[in-house]
Amino acid sequence: MGSTNADKLRFCIDRGGTFTDVYAEIPGHPDGRVLKLLSVDPSNYEDAPVEGIRRILEEFTGEKITRTSKIPTDKIEWIRMGTTVATNALLERKGERIALCVTRGFRDLLQIGNQARPNIFDLTVSKPSNLYEDVIEVDERIELVQDEEKNVDSSGVFRGVSGELVKVVKPLSEEALKPSLNALLEKGISCLAVVLMHSYTYPQHEVALEKLATSLGFRHVSLSSALTPMVRAVPRGLTASVDAYLTPVIKAYLSGFLSKFDEGLGKVNVLFMQSDGGLAPESRFSGHKAVLSGPAGGVVGYSQTLFGLETEKPLIGFDMGGTSTDVSRYAGNYEQVLETQIAGAIIQAPQLDINTVAAGGGSKLKFQFGAFRVGPESVGAHPGPVCYRKGGELAVTDANLILGYVIPDFFPSIFGSNEDQPLDIKATREEFEKLAKEINSYRKSQDSCAKDMTVEEIALGFVNVANETMCRPIRQLTEMKGHETKNHALACFGGAGPQHACAIARSLGMKEVLIHRFCGILSAYGMGLADVIEDAQEPCSAVYTSESLVEASSREAVLLKQVKQKLKEQGFGDESIETETYLNLRYEGTDTAIMVKRQESKYGMGFEFDVEFVKLFQQEYGFKLQNRNILICDVRVRGIGVTNILKPKALPRASGTPKVEGYFKVYFGNEWQDTPLFKLENLGYGYVVPGPAIIMNGNSTVIVEPNCKAIITKYGNIKIEIDPIIITKKVSEKVADVVQLSIFNHRFMGIAEQMGRTLQRTSISTNIKERLDFSCALFGPDGGLVANAPHVPVHLGAMSSTVRWQLDYWGDRLKEGDVLVTNHPCAGGSHLPDITVITPVFDNGKLVFFVASRGHHAEIGGITPGSMPPFSKSIWEEGAAIKAFKLVENGIFQEEGIVKLLQFPSSDEAANQIPGTRRLQDNLSDLRAQVAANQRGISLIKELIQQYGLETVQAYMTYVQLNAEEAVREMLKSVAAKVASRSASFGDGNSVTIQEEDFMDDGSVIHLKLTIDSHKGEASFDFSGTSPEVYGNWNSPEAVTAAAVIYCLRCLVDVDIPLNQGCLAPVKIHIPPGSFLSPSDKAAVVGGNVLTSQRITDVILTAFQACACSQGCMNNLTFGDDTFGYYETIGGGSGAGPTWNGTSGIQCHMTNTRMTDPEIFEQRYPVLLHKFELRENSGGAGVHRGGEGLVREIEFRRPVVVSILSERRVLAPRGLNGGKNGARGANYLIRKDKRTVYLGGKNSVQVKAGEILQILTPGGGGWGCPP
Repeated sequence: MGSTNADKLRFCIDRGGTFTDVYAEIPGHPDGRVLKLLSVDPSNYEDAPVEGIRRILEEFTGEKITRTSKIPTDKIEWIRMGTTVATNALLERKGERIALCVTRGFRDLLQIGNQARPNIFDLTVSKPSNLYEDVIEVDERIELVQDEEKNVDSSGVFRGVSGELVKVVKPLSEEALKPSLNALLEKGISCLAVVLMHSYTYPQHEVALEKLATSLGFRHVSLSSALTPMVRAVPRGLTASVDAYLTPVIKAYLSGFLSKFDEGLGKVNVLFMQSDGGLAPESRFSGHKAVLSGPAGGVVGYSQTLFGLETEKPLIGFDMGGTSTDVSRYAGNYEQVLETQIAGAIIQAPQLDINTVAAGGGSKLKFQFGAFRVGPESVGAHPGPVCYRKGGELAVTDANLILGYVIPDFFPSIFGSNEDQPLDIKATREEFEKLAKEINSYRKSQDSCAKDMTVEEIALGFVNVANETMCRPIRQLTEMKGHETKNHALACFGGAGPQHACAIARSLGMKEVLIHRFCGILSAYGMGLADVIEDAQEPCSAVYTSESLVEASSREAVLLKQVKQKLKEQGFGDESIETETYLNLRYEGTDTAIMVKRQESKYGMGFEFDVEFVKLFQQEYGFKLQNRNILICDVRVRGIGVTNILKPKALPRASGTPKVEGYFKVYFGNEWQDTPLFKLENLGYGYVVPGPAIIMNGNSTVIVEPNCKAIITKYGNIKIEIDPIIITKKVSEKVADVVQLSIFNHRFMGIAEQMGRTLQRTSISTNIKERLDFSCALFGPDGGLVANAPHVPVHLGAMSSTVRWQLDYWGDRLKEGDVLVTNHPCAGGSHLPDITVITPVFDNGKLVFFVASRGHHAEIGGITPGSMPPFSKSIWEEGAAIKAFKLVENGIFQEEGIVKLLQFPSSDEAANQIPGTRRLQDNLSDLRAQVAANQRGISLIKELIQQYGLETVQAYMTYVQLNAEEAVREMLKSVAAKVASRSASFGDGNSVTIQEEDFMDDGSVIHLKLTIDSHKGEASFDFSGTSPEVYGNWNSPEAVTAAAVIYCLRCLVDVDIPLNQGCLAPVKIHIPPGSFLSPSDKAAVVGGNVLTSQRITDVILTAFQACACSQGCMNNLTFGDDTFGYYETIGGGSGAGPTWNGTSGIQCHMTNTRMTDPEIFEQRYPVLLHKFELRENSGGAGVHRGGEGLVREIEFRRPVVVSILSERRVLAPRGLNGGKNGARGANYLIRKDKRTVYLGGKNSVQVKAGEILQILTPGGGGWGCPP
C-alpha cells in the first residue's frame, strides 16, 4: 500500500464548508500542486473535488477533459478525501428521514438525554432538534442478573458479551413489530436507528430487528450495539441516530463522486478520512465516523510533519478558520476521546480530541456596556465582514485589515458584484470610525480627560480580545489533563491562524510557533500522511485480576484476527499491518474510565495495564484511590494499515540573504512600522527573518511580531521563536481601559473555570465529578465576587456572603497557609451538603483576594442516608453543621478536627445522637480536591499579578464589577420602560412598582414588591409579607434568595456579562428577619436550596413578565441502605415565554445537574427502570405551550429506604398572560400486592423488593390565552 507508482498522480482533498483544498503529487514536480476552489459553485461545476482532479489532470496530460465526460483514471494512483458533507448535514439538519426503535418505556430517552440545559441563562432553553421523525417502542426487555440472583433460576439466563449475566424477561416479537415497521415504510421512512436496553452485552434482539427490517425493505439500519458496543444507552442511541441520519447522505454523495470516474476506478485506491484520524474505503465509511473528517486531516498533518522533526515539545494544534477555531494536542500519540458532542448530537466512537471554539476571522466585533466583545456570533461567509463588499458587519478580519495584518495586494480579488474587486479597506475604515465615535463618547462620559482612541487602537484592542477568547480553551485543554501550557509549541494552520500565532503564543507563555509550509491546506495534505484504520471493540464487565486478564487476552486475540482480516481484504500484507491493544479501565464506584494502551514492555516482561492506569489516573486527576478495585469495561484493538504515502522532503541549506518583496505599514504596539514582506517560496533553509516581518505563504499571511524571529527549517516550514519577556502593565487612567476590561473579564472567568476543572478532575464523588454539582469563584479582598464560573445557578453570588461572614469572623486572625471550611446556612451557606472551602491569599503579608469552591457532598450525616431528609425540622437533623473551622492551618491539613466535626454533629435538644457522615473518606477526598482547586486558582492569579502587577489586577477586580453593574442598570431601565408602557397604573413616571406572590405547597407565601427606578436603573426586591419560618425544611437561607436574584438578572440581561458582585450593586434586597427566607440558625433548610429557590425564581421572573412558571421543583430522590446511597434530581417542564414554547424534560432554573444513564443506573444499583419518558399533556396550554414534565418508574430489587423531597404537588406551576397552568406533580408507590399509594410531596418510606416508585414531575406554565 506504499507509494509505488512514480508515473501516476496522487490526490489529497479536503472538501470544507467554504473552500475545497487539493494537494496533488505530480510526477516530475517535487513540490506538488496546490489548488483552492469554492466548495459550492453550481454555475461553474457540479462537485469541487471532481473539478479539482479534472483541472490538475488537464494540466498534467495536456488533454482537454470536458465537464460532462467521465474522468480518466489511468493516470491516478490514489485519491484520499476528507469531507464536511456529514457535518453540514448535521448542522443544517438535512440528513435522511429516520425513525428510532427503542425499548418500551423509553420513547423519549434520547430527547431527554442527561436533562441538562445547554446554556443555563437561556430562558428559551434552546436545544437541538431530534434527528428522528418517529419512534417505535419495542416490546422487549433484558435485565442484568444481580449477584444474589445468580443461582435462583437459570431459565432464560445467558452470559452476555461483556461477561455479565442477563435475563431475557420479554423476548422480541417480530410479528408484533411488523405492522409498526410497515407503517413507517408507508410514510416514506426507510432508515432506522435501533437502541435497546443492554444491547451492548446482549445484541441478539437488535440483530433480529435489523434482519426483520431489511426483509421488509428498509434501506439502512444502524444498530447501537454494532456501532459502539459500550454501556450507556443514551450516547449509544444518539450515535445510532447520527449514523442512520448521515450514512445514507454520505453514501449518496460518495456514490455521486465515484460515478464521475471511468470504469478503471476499481484499480484506484480511494480512501476517506474518519474522525479518528484514520482512513477507510467507501464501503466502510459511515456517518458517525465522518463528522470530524476535515479537522482530523489537519491534526494528522501537523503531528506527522512537525513533531519529532521540527520540535521535541508537545504540540498544541491551532486551526483558525472563518467561523470557528479547532484546538487539539499531540505529544507522540493521537489523543482520542470516546464521546463528544457535535452540532448538539452526542457521538460515542473513537475520535480525535478536537475542541471547537466559536471564534474565527468572521467573529463579530461589538462594543457593549463599556467593553469590547468578540463573538460568539459570526458574520458568516455571506454577507461576511465589511471588507467583503456585501454589506456585512465588522469582524476580526476587518480588524486585521486595518492593522495591516492582511495585505489586499496579496489577497485574491474576488469581491464586488463582478467578483473581481480587492478587499474594501475604505468601507472597513469608515465603519471603524463610526464605532470609534461611540467608544470615545462613552469614554469621555466616564472620564472627561480620557484621550480619544484611534481606529488602529480600537482594531488592535479587538484583536487582543479575540486572542484572549482563543487562549482560554487552549489553557483548559492542556491544564485539565495535567499539562503546563507553556511547555508546548503552537502548531498553527488554517487561513487566519498565522496572523495571530505570535500574540497567542506569547499570551500562553509559549516560546515556539511552528507554521507548516502548507498551512493553508494542511487538512488536505494530512490525508496523504494518514494510515488506514480498522477498529474493533467488545464490552467487558470484570474486576481486573490475573484471571480476567486471561479472558481479556482471548477476546483481544479474536478482535486482532478480525481487524487484520479486514486490512488484508484492502490489500495490506502482514509487513504493513501494525496493531494496538487497549483496555478501558476505571475504579469501582467511579464513572471515569481511561483507555489504556499496551506499551512495549522492557526486559520481555508482560505489560501491566493496572499500573499504567493508576499512573495515568494520577497524572490526569491528581490522586489515586487506595484499596479500590479496578474494573475492565471494554477491550479494544486498533489495526493500522501503514501506507507510507507522503514523506516530508528535506531541503539543502540556502546561502545568501532573504529577498524582501516590498515594505508595508503594519501596526504593532501603538505605532505604524514599515515592515518587510517576504514570500516563503523565496526563503531557503536556514534563513532567519527578524521581526517585525510579514511572510506570505500562499494566501496565508504570517505575522512575525517585533522581538520575535522566524527561521526557515530543514523541511521548508517556519519556526518562530517568541521573546519570553513579559512586560508588566500598569493602570494608566482613573477608569477602566475598554480593551483591558474585556481581557480581564476573560482571565478572571478563565481562572474560575480552571478551578472548576481541577475540582472536577481531583474529586472522587459522583455528585461533583459527574453530576457537576459544584461552583468555583474568585473574590476581592473585601469578599466581593469577581468571577463565578456558571456551574450551578443556586450557587451564583451566594458564596460572597459566605466569604464575608468568614472575613468578619476571623478578622486579623487569618494567616498565610490557612484554608477555611464552612457549610452553615447562617454563615452564608445554602444547605449542609454544600460545603464551601475558602482560601485567603496574601501578597507580602497583605490580604489581596480570596478563592472559594463549593461542592455538594453526597453524605454529611443526618437522620437519613444521603443527607436530604424529607422530615427534618431542625438543622442538626440534617447532618454536620460547620460555621467556621480552619481546615488547613499554617499549611497543615487538620484531619483530626474535621473528622470530629463530620462524625459527631450536634445532637438535638432531647440529646438524641444524630448519625455523622456515612462516607467519611469520600468527604475527606473531596475536601482535599476543593483545597487543590483553590490552590490552582491562587497560582493562576499570581501569574496574572506577575504579568500585570498587583495594583492593576486589583483595579480590574473593581472595574469588572462596575462593568457588570452598568449592564444590569441598563437592563433595569429598559424593563421599567416596557412595564410602564403596558400600564400607567404601575408607576409614577420615575419608578415602576410590581407586586407578585406565589405559594409553597403547605400554603406559606413568598411575597415580592419589586420597585424599579427607570432613571437610575436601580431595583428594590422587598420580600415583606413573606410567611414566617416554617416547621419543616424548606426554609431558605438569605444567600439562596441573593442567588435567585442574580440568576434572574443575568437571564434578563441576555448578554454574556461576568457574574459578579456588580450585578447586585444596583439592587437592594430586603428579606424580613424570621421569615422562611431568613430563618433562625436552628431552622431546617435542606429543602430551601432545592425547592424554595425554584419558587423564588418563578416569583421574580413572573414579576418581570419574562416567562411563565417552570416546574418549580428539583424532584429530589434519594435511596439507599447501610452499604450505599444514591441521589438524583429529576427534570420537568420549563415555562413558555412571549415568543417560545417551554422545553420538555429539562432541568429548570436553579439546577443543571446531569441524570445517570439508565444502563449505568441498573448496572450499579439494585433497581429496574421501567419508564423514563415525557409526561404527555402536562405542559400548560397557551399561544405558547409549557414544557412537558417527566414520568420515572423505578422498581427496587432489594429493600431500601426511599426519600422524596418535592414541591408543586398541591399548587400547579402558573401560566402567564392568559396561559394555562402546567400539571401538578405526583409521587406514588405501587406495592407488591398492586395497591397504589400516594406519597405526597415529601416522604420517606421503607420499600420492599419488587415495589415500584412512580414519580410524575410538573409541567411548565403556558403563555397567552390558548386559541
